[in-house]
Amino acid sequence: MADWGPVIVATVLFVLLTPGLLFQIPAKGRLVEFGNMSTSGLSILVHAVIYLVVLTIFLIVLGVHIYTNSG
Repeated sequence: MADWGPVIVATVLFVLLTPGLLFQIPAKGRLVEFGNMSTSGLSILVHAVIYLVVLTIFLIVLGVHIYTNSG
């Protein structure tokens, strides 16, 4: 049995929390910008921290698991 929960949750969060794709915190001149498709070093750091916190909540606190039968 393979547990695909962490893989799926991590992939979806990585795509959604990519700086500049949906939103960017902090943005140039503002706190938040939506869909600007640009990034900075500080926003990468902020999004990485948000990613790790949300991933930890989903995987450890909520215990998301998706099991499949392989074989």
